Amino acid sequence: MKEENIKPAINGKEVVIGIRGLYKSFDHILVLKGVDIDLYKGENLVILGKSGSGKSVLIKIIAGLLQPDKGTVEILGKDMLHLKGKELQSLRLKIGFSFQKSALYDSMTVRENLEFALIRNKKDLSPKEVEDAILKVLEHVQLSDSINKLPSELSGGQTKRIGVARTLVLQPEIMLYDEPTAGLDPVTAGEINNMILEVQKTYKTSSVIITHDLACAKATGNRVAILSEGKIFIQGSFEKVFNTDNALIKSFYDYNFIN
Repeated sequence: MKEENIKPAINGKEVVIGIRGLYKSFDHILVLKGVDIDLYKGENLVILGKSGSGKSVLIKIIAGLLQPDKGTVEILGKDMLHLKGKELQSLRLKIGFSFQKSALYDSMTVRENLEFALIRNKKDLSPKEVEDAILKVLEHVQLSDSINKLPSELSGGQTKRIGVARTLVLQPEIMLYDEPTAGLDPVTAGEINNMILEVQKTYKTSSVIITHDLACAKATGNRVAILSEGKIFIQGSFEKVFNTDNALIKSFYDYNFIN
């Protein structure tokens, strides 16, 4: 159901995340210097930037893991920075965060990792509903046969998939991916890119994908934005952004495909 507080963007698309004037510093080092960006309903927005550009800081603020120094973050029509208690918890359940390191519990099997997430956040589910949800999401990430494995028995790509499955089992409206292809070989990275597209299609998610990997950006993004010097430097389709002679953008392209 559409939230009444959500304002349509000028182009008519529904905004599910609206960020304005976002600033964040650490020990007097200014990392974000007035970020303005929107995420539209149903799209994959890729935010690109070199290491240290503030990408992970931005996504952690969206997830509520960090507080900005200044600015606004409106998610699904709610001012996230001013929510507390049950309201904040309710909003967070609508946001799935796929961590770069997957953040699985090493001592738990795949089933137990997913079960823990469900039982902790949706206490009214019956044992059968929990089991059905786990089996369904594992089928969607194509790892049903890994249900009784420990994280140590999984490959890097499989670990990424289970991390996403643990998030999807809560049926979030928004997905946040932090460097989803980092440390993966090209073939496995391609599989993760395809999974991100399948998640978008199957779960009707709106997603922010943080990466420095242009192959990932091109494969998964409906729109890309480059974060440079603490601000959004440019945004648009992949082709529009990289069809330029701008030295900063060309250096980023060379950083990926030449170096």
